[in-house]
Amino acid sequence: MLLVITPSAKARGCAQAIQQVTSEETHVAANSSQALARLRAQEYVAVLIDQAFLETEPVESDMVLEHIGTAVPVHVNFAINNMDRVARELRAALQRHQKEVRLVRQEVQHALRNELKGTVTALLLSCELALQVPNLQTEAESKMRSVHDLAQEMRLKLESPI
Repeated sequence: MLLVITPSAKARGCAQAIQQVTSEETHVAANSSQALARLRAQEYVAVLIDQAFLETEPVESDMVLEHIGTAVPVHVNFAINNMDRVARELRAALQRHQKEVRLVRQEVQHALRNELKGTVTALLLSCELALQVPNLQTEAESKMRSVHDLAQEMRLKLESPI
């Protein structure tokens, strides 16, 4: 879902053109109060903000930007750009955002894997030391071997590629 924020009289036409090009449901807000109401009610993939809105309502536009959440802000000058250019800029912004999200996800997965590897290594070491205890009860040894096997299985999964 997309949100177009513009005081332009051509806002509805812009939104319809954007919706046809992107196949995304598109809403329109003519001012900051409408934009804030829409942002509170819905989650948007991207928010297209008209340069005219930014220039005529600088304080309000800052407030809107604080409430867009995870939506990608796309600054557009609807007065001079045609819909093809707006669509290209929107697609480019969404692609950049998807790439950034993918990179962050990979970094988080890598950090989590490294953290878990240390924990699994400590668990394996503890199990191996416990299994070396003399006169360990058979039932306790059996349970310790199960924990050890599970930790070995986790280590293999952590070492395999994502």
